[in-house]
Amino acid sequence: MSTTVINFFAHFTRFKTALQNAPYAMLAGLGAVCGIMACLVLTGLVTPATLPAIVAPIGASSVLVFALPASPLATPRAVIGGNTLSAVIGIAIGLLIPNPLLAAGLAVGLAIVLMAASRTLHPPGGAAALTAVMLHPNTLPFSTDLTFPLLPVCLNSSILVGVGMLFHRFSGHSYPHRAPTVPLQTQQEAGLKHEDIVSALNATDDVFDIDTKDLERLLILAEHHAKQRRTP
Repeated sequence: MSTTVINFFAHFTRFKTALQNAPYAMLAGLGAVCGIMACLVLTGLVTPATLPAIVAPIGASSVLVFALPASPLATPRAVIGGNTLSAVIGIAIGLLIPNPLLAAGLAVGLAIVLMAASRTLHPPGGAAALTAVMLHPNTLPFSTDLTFPLLPVCLNSSILVGVGMLFHRFSGHSYPHRAPTVPLQTQQEAGLKHEDIVSALNATDDVFDIDTKDLERLLILAEHHAKQRRTP
């Protein structure tokens, strides 16, 4: 078979996969529209004129909440806690360190450390910390500095999570995510146990963006399907 034919089938397979994922992508996009609009409208009602009604990191948070609701990085704890904590760090660093170059790096680095330590790791939190530094807190009234992590960051994040919970009631996905239970018979047929997966994860030096229960379910189901395929 020529290379041209092989490439054609490869591109066709990718195109077919994209078409199959299109309804899910459209649904996630619709959720993001609802979430961002709700943040702008509701936060705009109470946010002081000196602060924006929405911050850019919320756009990144909406990708996780609506497109990847099963990710540990998209939990309500991560979205609200990660963004708010990072904004507090950004404001504090911006007040303490006048050099914007040093302040930006320290704010994002410290935000990552504290989010990981508090189990609120959320990638847009890094952007929230950077956004807070770029406000130049030492040039703003102190009352504005104190307000920013709550309005708009915390309120934006809370509204987004609330819309996500409501939206996923109708989308068919659980949010906050809970791993579906594998049928007992399938569990018994599989040779894998929870301790095996934990041991395998502990033996690696990497951090994976998947809940242990979800990983266990996927591996058990994969082993179950492989066994069915091998059985005449």
